[in-house]
Amino acid sequence: MMNLLAAKHVHIVGIGGAGMSPLAAILLSMDKRVSGSDLHLSAVTASLAGRGAIIYEGHHPDNIDGCDLVVITSAAREDNPEIQAARRLGVPVVKGSQLLGALMDDRHGIAVAGTHGKTTTTAMIAFILEQAGLDPTFVVGGDVRDLGASGKLGGGKYLVAEADEYDERFLQLRPFVAVVTNIEADHLDFYKNMENLRHAFSRFVKAIVPGGWLVACGDNDLARQLLEERCAGNLGIWQTLNGTCVGSVLYGLDTQVDYQAGNLVANELGGYDFSVRHGDEDLGRFRLIIPGRHNVQNATAAIAVANILGITTDVVRETLAAFHGVARRFDILGEANGIIVIDDYAHHPSEIKATLAAARGRYGQRRIIAVHQPHTYSRLHNLLHEFAGAFDDADVVLICDIYASRESDTLGMHSRDLVAVMSHRNVCYAGSLDRASEMLLRMLQPGDVLITLGAGDVNRVGREVLHSLTVARSGSFYG
Repeated sequence: MMNLLAAKHVHIVGIGGAGMSPLAAILLSMDKRVSGSDLHLSAVTASLAGRGAIIYEGHHPDNIDGCDLVVITSAAREDNPEIQAARRLGVPVVKGSQLLGALMDDRHGIAVAGTHGKTTTTAMIAFILEQAGLDPTFVVGGDVRDLGASGKLGGGKYLVAEADEYDERFLQLRPFVAVVTNIEADHLDFYKNMENLRHAFSRFVKAIVPGGWLVACGDNDLARQLLEERCAGNLGIWQTLNGTCVGSVLYGLDTQVDYQAGNLVANELGGYDFSVRHGDEDLGRFRLIIPGRHNVQNATAAIAVANILGITTDVVRETLAAFHGVARRFDILGEANGIIVIDDYAHHPSEIKATLAAARGRYGQRRIIAVHQPHTYSRLHNLLHEFAGAFDDADVVLICDIYASRESDTLGMHSRDLVAVMSHRNVCYAGSLDRASEMLLRMLQPGDVLITLGAGDVNRVGREVLHSLTVARSGSFYG
């Protein structure tokens, strides 16, 4: 296997994606020649072009001219003309996760995995290390507002990375610290069943390097079992696949764990103040300005990792209090005519529940209108009834057409199938995103909170509605 980091010209297929763009930014900082292609240009590709990347709109064999490494996403198909050209020319083709693994091999890796919460937890840890003066390299699946990027090449020894379980991407990583936020049913189009998914997570944590740590959420049964299954009679000691012992800790809100958050009090900024205990030690009170109990849980994971790394509690406390979150995670797009517009990446039933619960906790009795675009046919098929019960904290629910992403419709699923099984008092099928925007502009009233939910392009609904509301200050949409 070639040394991936020795490549001089790297071409990235799907360079604008959330997982690939931070890698491109790091390669540019390493003085590599970087080119890349994507089906559509975006602010992300424009930013990379501004830093020196050569960006192509669309895929063509000529785009890879001169490169000595091609990096692809798991979603890229073998019939992609750039991949076919690379195979024909003998240019190595690797997945982005393999490149991330090569970067981690040169550093102390902190890899955050889990069905939910990994992006925000990764961002929190990266921000804490940055504020502690450790100058980390980081790869996050979304722009970290406080760091101004989703990826950066740092001069320090740590690499903080989001570890994606889809397509077993995280099995390319050999971390010093592995964090598992939770394990729930997802990506069953790839894993087929929960046992295969659980086994993949088990393999991920067994790759922890000697002297490293496993940090798992004790509130999630499968994450807790992951830690307990190889503890050699001592919950503080965990064995990797080759028998090497590493440290292990549990964190959480509601259980007896090593790092326990409690005494949650909603603060005036929309987040929570809470206390954390590490065994018998009281680490004091912490503050978040981002909403939701799930973010207290994410913060507790970050506190545990920081403590393992020897970062002072005062630095952690100050950093978390200043943390503004990640783009598309309870992202407040703006307010017009008394209507607040929020976008969130939530595309799994548990994520939708947590986001809407956070909105209800923050905005009380204001009317919450949720617009959901199901993400992939397989996810809706596998979790249909879980989705049906995920919207209880919304007053009105609009369901849009399915965002196919990497899939074709081989299951005969339709968004109307979700509407049909929902018992929500006020749900309707909106169809296209354009029609959803039209419906919203007719129904929105001052005081409403609009939340778009999904991993596809449903976020454009919020932006379009906000623009229309801003232009129409006269309030003509309420008549």
